[in-house]
Amino acid sequence: MKKSTYKNQSKILCSRWLSGLRLIAFLLASTITSAQAKISLEKAIELAKSNNIDLKIADKEIEKQTLLKKTAFQPDPLQVQYQGGQFNSVDFDHNVSVQQFFPLGNVTKANRQLQEELAKLAEKRKALSSYELEKAVTLAYYQYLYGISIQKLNSELNEIYTKFLKNAELRFKTGESGNIEVISAKAKVKEIETQKEQLNYDLAIYQRQLQFFVQTNESIIPDETTSLKYSFIDNKDSKAETLLTDFYQQQISVYQKEAGTFKANRTPKLGLGYFAQTINTESLFQGFTAGLQIPIFGGVNTAKAKAIEISMSQSQLAFDKNKIILNLQKEELQNNFQKQQKNLDYYQNEGLQYANQIIDTAQKSYANGDMSYWSYISFLNQAIDIKKQLAEATHSFNQSAIELQFPTIKNN
Repeated sequence: MKKSTYKNQSKILCSRWLSGLRLIAFLLASTITSAQAKISLEKAIELAKSNNIDLKIADKEIEKQTLLKKTAFQPDPLQVQYQGGQFNSVDFDHNVSVQQFFPLGNVTKANRQLQEELAKLAEKRKALSSYELEKAVTLAYYQYLYGISIQKLNSELNEIYTKFLKNAELRFKTGESGNIEVISAKAKVKEIETQKEQLNYDLAIYQRQLQFFVQTNESIIPDETTSLKYSFIDNKDSKAETLLTDFYQQQISVYQKEAGTFKANRTPKLGLGYFAQTINTESLFQGFTAGLQIPIFGGVNTAKAKAIEISMSQSQLAFDKNKIILNLQKEELQNNFQKQQKNLDYYQNEGLQYANQIIDTAQKSYANGDMSYWSYISFLNQAIDIKKQLAEATHSFNQSAIELQFPTIKNN
């Protein structure tokens, strides 16, 4: 008797201890959830674009190329020369000369135009990075909302099977059914509770993915009041195609200006100088010099200019190729989007209604004793499967819609 009493007391203590742990875990989870800031998709994208390190690096590149405009005027280094010795007579004389060569023609203008185009190219690269970031944030945002929808479905299933368990226990007490119904219901409820824990882990992963792209120390989550279905905007003017065109046109423009600098470097340079010297140790005798640096062997710059023209042709071919790829990709994405749209329309307009009707009818029939346990379970599983398919269909639609909204841009 003492052993039995001791065991019962131990079970009671363990049960209370586990209940206490569950309460603490619940309070901690509630605290963490309340500390998370709920933001809209627009706000998440705005934060990502202001916080993202890659975009900050792109801003620095634009700043650097803009600053380099000041290097357009590129005179040669100042030449300072000293000469001492018997170059006039037996006396030891001194000569100091200074000379500076300046570029002529359009060299400075060509260099300035090249730097301006390089700064614009840096801006186009940033625009591409910003586009990809917006896509990544949108995908992560709706991935989290998908996790929330699965979590809500799990809670709904838990409520259904908890009610089913109560009915099964009541039928077992009254002798209307066997213990197998109670055992099966308990197993299902336990399975749903286990899935709930796994879903919490999934949501934590989805939240971290979103925070990774937004790159903030603040714990943020999507606003759960946001519609689970992504609002697709069918723009005739593709943003992706515009970005692709702008980037390659700018790249070609850079090559054009770079070729212009090589052509401009074929022009002579003007040199101006000053000298002061002694003659027979008497000073000071002064004078000025002027001269030209003529690039006799100008074939180097000519060859470089022709090589840049080849790069221009390569860039144009790459643009034509990637434009074809983008159009084919858009056609494929459009077909997949329409497919997912039709699938989702069915589950939203008909499937969900069928599922709710099946659950309501089956619960009432089973509670009234008009339906066998196995029939009830069969109908219940069918309805639950429909609801799962709705969640999956919505998730698949969102992914296809976002991919169509933001098709991948290749710029290599």
